[in-house]
Amino acid sequence: MSTHAQPSDRGAGRPRPVSVNPGRWQDRVTALTDRRTERDALDRLLDAVQAGESGVLVVRGDPGVGKTVLLDHLAGRASGSGCRVARAAGVQSEMELAFAGLHQLCAPMLDRAERLPEPQRDALRTAFGMAAGPPPDRFLVGLAVLSLLSGAAGERPLICVIDDEQWLDRASAQALGFTARRLAADPVGLVFAARDPSDNLAGLPELQVDGLRDDDARVLLDSALAGRLDPRVRDLLIAETRGNPLALLELPRGLSPAELAGGFGLPGAAPLTSRIEDSFRRQLDALPDQTRRLLRLAAADPSGDRALVFRAARRLGIDVQAGTLATEAGLAEFGSQVRFRHPLARSAVYRSTSLADRQQMHAALAEVTDPQADPDRRAWHRAQAAPGPDEEVAAELERSAGRAQARGGMAAAAAFLERSALLTDDPARHAERTLGAAQASMQAGAFDKVLELLATAEDGPLDGFQRVRVDLLRAHVAFASGLGSDPPALLLKAARQLEPFDLNLARETYLAAWGAAGMAGLSGRDILLEICRAVQALPPPPGDPLPLDLLLQGLALLTTDGPAAAAATLQRAANVLTGIPVEDVLRWGWMATVASTVVWDFDSLHAISIRQVQLVRDVGALAQLPFYLNQMGIVSPWMGDFAGTVSVIAETESVAAATGSPIAPYTLLRLLALQGREAEASAAIASAIELAAAEGQGMAAAWAHWTAAVLYNGLARYKQAASAAQQATSNTLNPWMSMWAMPELVEAAARIGDVELARDALERLAETTQPCGNDVALGIEARCRALLSHGAAADELYREAIDRLSRTQLRPELARAQLVYGEWLRREDRRLDAREQLRTAHDMLAAIGMEAFAERARRELVATGETVRKHGVETVSTLTPQEAYIARLARDGLTNPEIGAQLFLSARTVEWHLRKIFTKLGIGSRRELHAALGRHEQDGQPA
Repeated sequence: MSTHAQPSDRGAGRPRPVSVNPGRWQDRVTALTDRRTERDALDRLLDAVQAGESGVLVVRGDPGVGKTVLLDHLAGRASGSGCRVARAAGVQSEMELAFAGLHQLCAPMLDRAERLPEPQRDALRTAFGMAAGPPPDRFLVGLAVLSLLSGAAGERPLICVIDDEQWLDRASAQALGFTARRLAADPVGLVFAARDPSDNLAGLPELQVDGLRDDDARVLLDSALAGRLDPRVRDLLIAETRGNPLALLELPRGLSPAELAGGFGLPGAAPLTSRIEDSFRRQLDALPDQTRRLLRLAAADPSGDRALVFRAARRLGIDVQAGTLATEAGLAEFGSQVRFRHPLARSAVYRSTSLADRQQMHAALAEVTDPQADPDRRAWHRAQAAPGPDEEVAAELERSAGRAQARGGMAAAAAFLERSALLTDDPARHAERTLGAAQASMQAGAFDKVLELLATAEDGPLDGFQRVRVDLLRAHVAFASGLGSDPPALLLKAARQLEPFDLNLARETYLAAWGAAGMAGLSGRDILLEICRAVQALPPPPGDPLPLDLLLQGLALLTTDGPAAAAATLQRAANVLTGIPVEDVLRWGWMATVASTVVWDFDSLHAISIRQVQLVRDVGALAQLPFYLNQMGIVSPWMGDFAGTVSVIAETESVAAATGSPIAPYTLLRLLALQGREAEASAAIASAIELAAAEGQGMAAAWAHWTAAVLYNGLARYKQAASAAQQATSNTLNPWMSMWAMPELVEAAARIGDVELARDALERLAETTQPCGNDVALGIEARCRALLSHGAAADELYREAIDRLSRTQLRPELARAQLVYGEWLRREDRRLDAREQLRTAHDMLAAIGMEAFAERARRELVATGETVRKHGVETVSTLTPQEAYIARLARDGLTNPEIGAQLFLSARTVEWHLRKIFTKLGIGSRRELHAALGRHEQDGQPA
């Protein structure tokens, strides 16, 4: 059977023989008669979408291999079966226009935008330039697209085909990649075609399209020629083209009749793409001058706007009727839109144009482009037309960059600014625009481009402040790329240089340097002291110190002089950091909870964390949200809110998956350790330690060792707990890690009889708790001191610990105080008193979900002579973390769209999850969630 197709505008096809007028190729009907495997894959996707499921597929292959024809096949089948079809295609020369490709796809559905949740609607309208507003977060735009497609699919199944994805503008590619990963229970199919898919599609299902089999290639080749083809030439053509359909159709056009009949080989060894372009160029050269000029003008404008091209043609004295011959030659059509047969045809035509002619054509296109309706395309054409530096055009590009930035198109803004710099003659302006392009690239996450632009900037003259900005950007690239040993030193250098120019920015940079040094671990010890001395040498701020000033001063004192000297300043900072404006939250708020943690102030830590997560959600800064959720993941386990902790994990994983911003699993490690889930916790801890060592993340390693100490103390394996705690407390650059692990070391060392190790840990702990003087700090200290005391002194200290901790929100710490007190009482042979404490500890630990610690309490109770049922957890109806989070949000009254906005899901997918939740909980409606979740939590399952 023949395995070729007839294209509608590009790809594999069956044109008329080359010796015959090819006719109007755009009128031919696409008719795939091969590609059975590929068609089956697309048909399965369509069937799934029609059945109410989602589907994503990336069709990849070389130019001309027939990807577009497969998309046409899918679109035709989808339309014929009642599905809605939306299409878009990347255009190489439009890659600088933010959201251009996304607008193509969504434009027919924008009447539904008013039904989107307000933040999503505003983000989408701003991205498309339909409304003014702050630059939208790129992931919020992606969520808006997800909601828009899901809503459209609610009326009838939706198939979206996106061709030439490799040429989509970056903002569109990011939004569509986001959407592709978040489709779940939506009858939406997203099918991309690309030569080399962008990183935004990494990991999605792929369909590789290769050349035709030899027998199918022969049929296709024979169909393209009217005369006899020498078998040796035919076999050579098939071998040379590797069965590429477009090459099979185009390359024979360049062979003479003698070559076709006589067996001469194909000339040269140029790449296949070059040979196909050569074929198109030869076809172009055979056309009259007016037709060639019209085609070259059309190739210079990627919009496909026929009216625009014709206006420019008249300005250049080109006969618009010349387009008829171009259509008959099969190179392009001038219908309602200007369409080339294949991107390689456009490329060949454009490359055949001399530089002077290109500039003339772009100039004409710029003159006929409406500066009000399409200022950015006009600026782009003017830039291509400029023969050399041109300040007027450079300034226009700079304004285009501003508009792109306002729409959230940071990659487009960077491209406009980079081109603007190339057209700038004045050295100072050139440097400023290049640095602006580097800054925009940094915000777009294009770190290699940032470094390239910084090197360009350094080639020219820079003033002092510009040189500092170069160093600052380099430092931020290093910090964002990997938390190793280099970023602290680079950030310190930048902060010092910033002092004469911008003291506030210098302070923010010193804070980032302190955080980076702490994360680097022991390798950052010397640089941390240097950072703190530099902070202490800063001139005092005018007037009352701001929250940033207090935080910096406190951290510097903590590092240089110790907890006692820093406590008062850090306590003041913890109080005022609960109300910093959102601008500060987004710039340096990720460090705001440090003050609370190092002074054992969990009330402030909780308040700051809740507020910052909500602020970041509200402004749509989704890329930064995982960092702030991690703060919530610190405080929730301390308070014994395992249900809330599971929700934080679910949201963090959802955001990280959506944004492509992997976050170390700090919260999960802590939860697994507290729950005593040994197998899962041990594997996760080992993996975290290995990764931390490879990436130089000292804080991650310390955290993993701390959680291991908690796990082994719960399992009563005190020797292992002591070893892990010693490693966690060895890194004093992470003060909160060290101080939090100290109680674990005291307990473990006391249990194995290493009194010296336990007393040393207690002294170190007291250095952090005594200056704070709050119930959390003094309660934990009293519990630890009791472990090393005897008789009445021990009894008094245990009671003090329980009394103090009962006045805090830290239920796990209170339960552990009652556990160790009960253990001590049993050893003192005070069985009745022991039973009271152990029973209370057991019930509280079991209710929280701390199964290993609860089992410890149960064994002690049995030793007192009391019978206790071993606590078990029903697993039949266990909810996943995401289901538990959705259930809690629904119970609290959030609508499906509101839940979807928080978890980056469509409302339809939320409804699908709720149906599964109802089944697992044995209920039938939202009204029953409150009682069902209450029962679920009483059974020991976080929900």
